[in-house]
Amino acid sequence: MSTLTLTPTKMRQGVWEGLVQQTGSGVPQIRVTHLDVTVPDIDLQETSTAGQWLLQVPIPVSAISEGVQVFVISDGTNDETLGHFTLIAGEVLGDDLRAEVELLRAELDMLKRAFRRHCTETS
Repeated sequence: MSTLTLTPTKMRQGVWEGLVQQTGSGVPQIRVTHLDVTVPDIDLQETSTAGQWLLQVPIPVSAISEGVQVFVISDGTNDETLGHFTLIAGEVLGDDLRAEVELLRAELDMLKRAFRRHCTETS
């Protein structure tokens, strides 16, 4: 069981940030992977709050591509997953959103018809 918890905070200028809270002592061992490859150059700095560390993960340019990209953050001592973040980009995103909106519209139309039919049958 990990002594670490992760709280995502923001992503800005190609760097994802989160706070790592540690109940143990020493420097937390954090591993970030994308497609089962370790993401290089992560930065972990102790904050002014005891047991709290700022994690900064620079997003590699090679990971920015069309589709869904998932980065997994884990405890390096026992490989327990602490969290993840996702990048979604490209035309795939547009197609997915359009399909979802069309599906929602169809379901809404079906519900409106059923509700109107119910109203006319019960009156």
